[in-house]
Parts: sequence; C-alpha cells; structure tokens
Amino acid sequence: MLKTAIVTDSTAYLPDDIKEELGIHTIPLMVTIEGKSYAEDVDLTTEAFYDLVRGKGPLPKTSQPAIGDFEKLYAELAKDYDAVISIHLSSGISGTYMGAMQAGEIVENIEVLPFDSEISAYPQGFYAVRAAQLAKEGVEPQAILEELHAMKKTLKAYFMVDDLSHLQRGGRLSGAQAIVGGLLQVKPLLHFEDKVIVPFEKIRTTKKAMKRIADLLAEDAKDQLLDASIIHANRYEQAMEWKEILEKNTRTSISRSAISVRSWAPISEKGPWD
Repeated sequence: MLKTAIVTDSTAYLPDDIKEELGIHTIPLMVTIEGKSYAEDVDLTTEAFYDLVRGKGPLPKTSQPAIGDFEKLYAELAKDYDAVISIHLSSGISGTYMGAMQAGEIVENIEVLPFDSEISAYPQGFYAVRAAQLAKEGVEPQAILEELHAMKKTLKAYFMVDDLSHLQRGGRLSGAQAIVGGLLQVKPLLHFEDKVIVPFEKIRTTKKAMKRIADLLAEDAKDQLLDASIIHANRYEQAMEWKEILEKNTRTSISRSAISVRSWAPISEKGPWD
C-alpha cells in the first residue's frame, strides 16, 4: 500500500486544526505589500493582512511559490511518503499548479501528482480535505485523483465583490466585463468557468444577489447531504448573519448538512478591505 501525502497552497485557507488533524501540508504564496514580502499564512495571517492593507493605496501583489520551494517540500516528504497529491488554485489565474508540475518532474524518490482545482479559496480546500481523508484510509493515489475529478462535477462556488475594477486590475476579469458592470451599477454573481472568473448572473442589488445565492444552495441541496461554506473577506459578523439566514431558509432540505464560515484574504485581485 502506497503512503500518500497531501499538499495544497495557502489560498485554500484551511484552518490549522483541520490541517493538523488530517496531516495536510501547505506551501505558501508570497504577498508583497509596499515593497515588503511575506509568506502567506506563515509570516502573514489573514488578520494581519487586513491590518497592513487597511487604508493603503496600491494593491498588494502576489507571486506563486518558487519551484525550489516545491522541490524542497517534496524532497522532505519523500522521506516518509511514496506519493504526493499536490492540490492548487486554478491554473487559469495563477502559475502555482504549473510550478508544482515542474518541480514534480525534478524531484526524485517520490511520485508527484499535481491537481488543478480550477477554483480557489475554501472550495479548493474541500478537495484537500477529501484527499487527506482518503489517504488516511489507505486509498491508492490514482483512486484519490479519480475521486477529486468526480468532485469537480458537483462542486460550485458563487461570489460577489463591491468593485469589479479590482478584479480587472488584477487580471482576473476582462476590462469589458468590469466596465459594463460598473456602468450598470450591478452586483454580478461571479463563478469559475473553464478555470477563470466570469459573470454568472447580473443582479442589481446586494440583497437580491444574496437571495439568489440562497436559492441556488437550496436548489442544489434538495434532499441530499452536502457541505457548504460561507467565505468572507474581513466581514465575519455579516457572514454569521448570512449563515443563520441560509440555515433557516434551507433547513428542510439540508438540516443534516454542514454550513461553515471561513475567512480569506483577497490579496491583490478581489477588492477593497474594510
């Protein structure tokens, strides 16, 4: 039986207790704020990130982990594992997945199997958690990958931002889409499609957008179990209020399912910080 390690990057924003419980290894992206670089979730927590950027002018910059950092991590894991499944944010918005692939071709004595989540934030974390659970059960690495690819058919994420210009400036949304959204003063629901961020629906107000998300959740859940997560950018109180609303509105269909609340740092592309 092969012993398999699970690696993800810091943009999955997995809580420390989950990483420790499941033995998930994390490689950080780098964040540069006013000329100073930090390893995300190592030198810079989500809370510290918001403290540093609050009221600042220029957007922070991010960079993918160096190939050498991947090599170092994989070589260390090779001492105790036969294979590693390395799960990363969408290759459509970052070169992190490609870096994992390149490092995997260099490192010896361990099979490296990179996985493109085609998404980011805690939805990416769902893949890492499931992979780690299967690895603990002794499931072979190729079978774990098959399970992850099957998850892509059912995993969905919807989100919205106050100002589309930040996504456009960060290269995550086309200039035309951002301009149209701004002119119409809409609060478009966004999602990942073909590895990049695109509009899902155009909605006029935040309240209507949130209601639409609740309806989508109830529609997907119906009478089946699911895991759902509310991901907020420095808006904990609003997220908890939203959790109560979702639980109330979907109680009949997902009463036994889990709705968690997670934070994330929008870093350079998602928008302003309160």
